[in-house]
Amino acid sequence: MMTSQNNTRLIERYLSGKLSHADRFLFEAKLVIDPDLKRDLYFQKKTHLLIKMYHRQKLKEEFEALHHQLFNNPDKIDFQRRIHQLFK
Repeated sequence: MMTSQNNTRLIERYLSGKLSHADRFLFEAKLVIDPDLKRDLYFQKKTHLLIKMYHRQKLKEEFEALHHQLFNNPDKIDFQRRIHQLFK
């Protein structure tokens, strides 16, 4: 069964903490009785995690490229010395 856009929006609001107390309580009650909603919540959480991991990997790659530019470029020797002095 496909997830409806309404369920997707509702799950997003639930995960981001944007539901009122009453709506949160109602959503959690629906989770108990609706296995499809519970499954959709599970997969939406997994999707959030994958996006976070992807973003983290991209940031790591960008930092490594920046590090390489700054510490392997002979034109940046003054900068390199200053940084090394900070950690002595």
